[in-house]
Amino acid sequence: MESLYAFLQSLGFWDAVDVLLVSVFFYYVLLLIKSTRALQILQGLLALLVLQGLAYFAQLQTLSYILNGILVSTMVALPVVFQPELRRALTRLGQQGLIGSTAIKEIGQEEFTHIIDEIAFAAFNLSTTRFGALIVLEQETGLQEVIETGQTVNGVLSAKLLQTIFRPKTPLHDGAVIVRGSVIVAAACYLPLTDSVVDSRFGTRHRAAIGITEQSDAIVVVVSEETGEIRIAKDGTFSQPMTEEAQVRKALTRELMAEINKERKKRFTGLSLWRPFGGNE
Repeated sequence: MESLYAFLQSLGFWDAVDVLLVSVFFYYVLLLIKSTRALQILQGLLALLVLQGLAYFAQLQTLSYILNGILVSTMVALPVVFQPELRRALTRLGQQGLIGSTAIKEIGQEEFTHIIDEIAFAAFNLSTTRFGALIVLEQETGLQEVIETGQTVNGVLSAKLLQTIFRPKTPLHDGAVIVRGSVIVAAACYLPLTDSVVDSRFGTRHRAAIGITEQSDAIVVVVSEETGEIRIAKDGTFSQPMTEEAQVRKALTRELMAEINKERKKRFTGLSLWRPFGGNE
């Protein structure tokens, strides 16, 4: 107890800050790998470390040597194994940057309302006819890599154009549509599939919607071909299923307004920090 008390007395302010920052870091790492294969991999590594410790204390030299080799090889391979999670983390970090985009949040209120109305109307009609659809709304994170996997469209966003694209047996219906602001940039785009554990009722289209929202801040409208249900994917999760146009319009407005308010708050914070150095303009 005396040694513990002496140790606690030796801790300073910066030691506490150090511990706090490390705790926050590991907390966000755990949030990042939650419900992904990385969590199972880490559990396997922990089991190997425990077994290695037992072999060391029991002086099982052969087993200890083998486990040590496995652990060293595994540590070298970790960046490759965790590549999707590392990319996701760096993308999330990059979203806090100062460089803007031409996302939907940059347009005027009247056009903003028009875009939501067109997407909601198209989603409702596609749901009624049981035509599957993936409509990706680009936000701060650029999706140029995804756009390049599809066919360039560069057409003004409209419900009629969306319904035409996703009509079965047409050349562009298989894949996702990427929307940047009020423009349909590309169609028939391939999205990355999620590695997370997804409900078995969801197919490839829904796994793709989750995948792109895990790697970016995009908002995705998904129309199920089997059930006609409409869902909105954001930050790796789905909204409740919808079947009415008004529900889709309300949900889209809520999610997009949340992104706009987030951006305004970030800009306000940046401006507040800048003004002491840049004057009162």
